[in-house]
Amino acid sequence: MSIPLDNLRRFAVTRTFFTPATLKHALDTFGFVQADPIRSPARAQDLTLRHRVANYRAGDLERLYPRLNIEEDHFINYGFVTDALHSLMHPRISRAKPQDKRTQALLEFMRKREEVHPREVDRHFAHGSVKNYWGGSSRSTTHLLSAMHYRGLVRVARREGGVRLYSLNDRTPVDAGNDPAVQQARIDALVDIVVRKYAPLPGATLSAVVSRLRYAAPQWQGLLRDALRRARERLSQVRVDGIEWYWPAGEQIATEPPPEVVRLLTPFDPLVWDRRRFELFWGWAYRFEAYTPPAKRQLGYYALPMLWRDHVIGWANASVVNGKLQCECGYVGANPRERGFRGELAAEVKRLSDFLNIAKRR
Repeated sequence: MSIPLDNLRRFAVTRTFFTPATLKHALDTFGFVQADPIRSPARAQDLTLRHRVANYRAGDLERLYPRLNIEEDHFINYGFVTDALHSLMHPRISRAKPQDKRTQALLEFMRKREEVHPREVDRHFAHGSVKNYWGGSSRSTTHLLSAMHYRGLVRVARREGGVRLYSLNDRTPVDAGNDPAVQQARIDALVDIVVRKYAPLPGATLSAVVSRLRYAAPQWQGLLRDALRRARERLSQVRVDGIEWYWPAGEQIATEPPPEVVRLLTPFDPLVWDRRRFELFWGWAYRFEAYTPPAKRQLGYYALPMLWRDHVIGWANASVVNGKLQCECGYVGANPRERGFRGELAAEVKRLSDFLNIAKRR
């Protein structure tokens, strides 16, 4: 089978920008949405979902989270996972494993409350009934809660101003035990979720994301090499310009022309998350520069990759100033002169403004 790289690129664009529907549909389709705390002009999870959910507004995921059948958890990165994915990853440790004294004390504290704020925990243990229990450090409190969350002892009940509020995790996950067939089935399901979200994937990226499943399921880290081998055997694949590409078996590569649409994407959007694939598809290197010293930035603090049709042709830095959305755009080459581009860019800026509810802030 011979497939041009152009077709793989269009396939990537077409399959990730499915027809916007409900938030549940988008979450079920992806299985996982990566989260990031930076808000510029909105958090990554919201910027990702606005392209896949009809009438989505910034903050909808956080606001609706308690009513959705999802969890915050680690997958290949930290983010929001469906209940089905969460069940595949847990239990990461035996619930019967003895806990250290600090964990036991915190669990007992939480049993008396529906949910706790890290500040409340720190205040109680560092300055309350057990003086200096945490050494007076809220950072220690947050670290311990995060560790307990990762181990499945507590869950994120909701967020308040972006801060995670925790509750006890009363769910009893089904343990795969020592059954090799059950373990293999679960690992393969985890691999398939990654591939379904980020396909088509170059071979090196497939290897990298399967390796990152050690964060999702550390109990099976030693089984990931065989999982990668099985994935290479069952997935659809093609060799283009010396590189093997993989995507879910049974999916046909779309060849229709991409829509005449401009999209401003978060740096963590599934289409641009893999920087290796980004350079293969578009021939230039995008860099996330939020943690780069200002003097060394080339694109901007939180540059949003700009997709026009099926090409990422530049970027935009978006900010709200005096109640108005401002977008400063940059381009890899010359400013596009194709018919309809300016109108589509203006339409995208208007969509971004609506998503941010700027009119309601005034």
